[in-house]
This record gives sequence, structure tokens and C-alpha cells, in this order.
Amino acid sequence: MTMKCDILVVDDDPNISQVVESILSNDGYRVAVAGSGEEALELFAKGDYSLLISDIVMPGMSGIDLLKKIKQVSADTQVIIMTSHAELKTAIEALRSNAYDYLLKPFENLDVISMVTKRAVEKVNLIQENRILLEELKMKNEEATRMNEALRELAMQDGLTGLFNHRHFYELLATEVERSKRYKHVFSVLLMSVDHFVKYNDTYGHQAGDKVLHAIADLFKKNTRKSNVVARYGFEKFSVILPECSRDEVLVFAERIRTLIAEYPFAGREKQPGVDITASIGVATFPHDGIERKALIDHADQSLTIAKNSGSNRVC
Repeated sequence: MTMKCDILVVDDDPNISQVVESILSNDGYRVAVAGSGEEALELFAKGDYSLLISDIVMPGMSGIDLLKKIKQVSADTQVIIMTSHAELKTAIEALRSNAYDYLLKPFENLDVISMVTKRAVEKVNLIQENRILLEELKMKNEEATRMNEALRELAMQDGLTGLFNHRHFYELLATEVERSKRYKHVFSVLLMSVDHFVKYNDTYGHQAGDKVLHAIADLFKKNTRKSNVVARYGFEKFSVILPECSRDEVLVFAERIRTLIAEYPFAGREKQPGVDITASIGVATFPHDGIERKALIDHADQSLTIAKNSGSNRVC
């Protein structure tokens, strides 16, 4: 059964907005259309839209600016960004600004629109259900505390993989830096990028790409300790905090993860080896590579760049 939800579609190209409106209306959603970010804000103020689907590049207000303004008004409103391959860096910025997901234009498979929208609406409904439960249980302190924790965890998670999101990773990294300074402990950070991911998406579609990210997230979950922090860092990137882990130890761990991914039977591997999924990994260790959060991330990111530029599918 289709969940009820009012959706606002924003694009200065009427052809795109009409396609999205038609698909979502057929799916049973109530859909309104705006041709600019400014018009969208006016409609949003008058309506009750739980989901916004917006292009990134528009005359006047950009999709990123619209996203930030909408989140200021209603943090629970979910936002899906529409972008082209050339604008993927901007899509990553949108994810870091709490966009729920993105859609690539031109749409190679119209079913992707329904699929991504359904996931976002499920999150909208989950948040609404949790709010209702909290209101019902506000007189019961113990149960209200449990629900607050559930909402907090929801805000910390990446919607696709179930891992921690980029923002919470940074919060936990700051905590680990302070803890390690206080107790003079060593720890390591890992940044991993999925090689050839855009090409894989181009070949097999967005849904297959989602399955790749799910599978990699599961590999991390099965091969890390409870004390490790695993997060989706961005578009095709993952990150790990490994407390009390030396450089030699993190290199061994990173190599094991790299090997597991390189040997994993992702769909299409036997047909087109040119789009094999592998991983490039950069590492940094406290305090040798930095004693502050930014310095450690910068070092790991530079190491990741070296791995990519050296042919990918390697650890640096």
C-alpha cells in the first residue's frame, strides 16, 4: 500500500518536472511542481510537504541553498537532489547538508525515481510514527527515553547503508582525538573510496550501485570490532575509526578489507571486467600523522589520493 505523502518537485526544466510528477502521481502521491527555488519556498510555506525533490542547478536560488532553507524551517522534511554526472561533487555537498539521497539525470531507469522516493517516504513515516509514540509516552519517563534514543540513532545513520553518517563520524572522531590525547593512546583513521563506482552505475544502474554500497557496508560490519566506528563518509566513500590501533595494524586491516572487496562477486564482474569494483584506501595514525581531527582527515585523504593516482585498488 502506498504511503500518503505530499511531495514538492522543483526544476526549471518543465520536461523533467512533468516526468517526475507523472511517475509519482501514478504511484499514488500528491505532487506539486515549482519552477524555481523561490517559488518552491512560497509553496512550502503554504503547504505540508514531507518530501522535496529538487534540481541542483537552477536560475536564482540553487538546490543546495533551497535544501538548507527547507531544513531550517522543517528539519524532518526529506530532500532528494537531482543532479547530472558532472555535478556529483555538488551532490556530495548536498548529502553532507542532510539531503536524503540523489537522483542522476538523465534518468536511465524511471523505476529509480519510484524506488528512491519510496525509501524517503518510509523515513518520513518512521519519523512521524516515532513522534506520535513519543507524545503518547511522554508521561512514562523510561519509555520516552528509549524513543528519544531511537530518534537520535536515526539522525546518526546513513539512510542507505545503515552505517553512521558523515556528521556523526566527525563527532566521534573529535571525541577519540580528545580521549587519545588524555590517555596518550594511539589510534588510526581509514578513508576508503570505491573504485570505478560511477562507471559501474553508468553500466548497471543506480539500483545495482546501491547493492554494491550495501554489500561493502556489510563487509565492514562483519570485519570490524564493536569498538571500531564505521561510517559512510560520502557518495562512494567510507571511513573507519580504529581506537588503539597502530599504523602497522591499520595497514593490515586495510589490506584485508581491500582484498575482500576485490574478491567479492559483485554483479556483472564475469561479464565486463572493465567495471570491476575494487577499493582504494588511505590511512592516518594519531599522533604520528596529526594530533587534530582535521590534520588526520587531511592526511588520510591525501593518502587516498595517492592510492587512486597510483592505479587504484591499493592501500597507502
